[in-house]
Amino acid sequence: MSTALVVRLVFWLWFIAAVVAGQRLTLQHLPPPATQGVLFGLTALLLFGYFRLAPLRAWVDSLDLRALVLLHVIRFVGVYFLLLYRRGELPYSFAVPGGIGDIVVATFALVIVFAPLAEPQRLRVTSIWNVAGLVDILLVVSTAIRLTLADPSQMRALTRLPLSLLPTFLVPLIIATHIVIFARLARVRSAA
Repeated sequence: MSTALVVRLVFWLWFIAAVVAGQRLTLQHLPPPATQGVLFGLTALLLFGYFRLAPLRAWVDSLDLRALVLLHVIRFVGVYFLLLYRRGELPYSFAVPGGIGDIVVATFALVIVFAPLAEPQRLRVTSIWNVAGLVDILLVVSTAIRLTLADPSQMRALTRLPLSLLPTFLVPLIIATHIVIFARLARVRSAA
């Protein structure tokens, strides 16, 4: 079985498991810090796979760097954060800064992928975007942790579908791809 097929199979099974967990409200039955533990555990597994499994790393490294950046358009979910804030389902301190930050990162991901830039410019812009995007997602996660520990009920929207997919699927992918992009950019710079 090819590495690409195995990767697709694992990702689909992981996605299905995340959806089932969301349908069963699994995150609501966990103590508050456990959800963040799931998020960081999944991120660590992804990074372990990338850095320790040569076939997986080779497959990921064969992808166009823009494909990894394009994954981040999912961060337009920030629009939904703003909508949930307006409905009173998410607190301002999470939804507004996180929502706006994610929208900005997603918008610039589109620019990086589709703008007609020379390769050196694209790599420079990607480096800047990657730092900003990683800082943004880490601030969003740390804000969610702080608010959940203070009062879990204010972050309840993140424990049911569709937002339960954030800690159980999307955010680990987002954080891991930022780190993979850093690794790939470092290799490009060292080769040049």
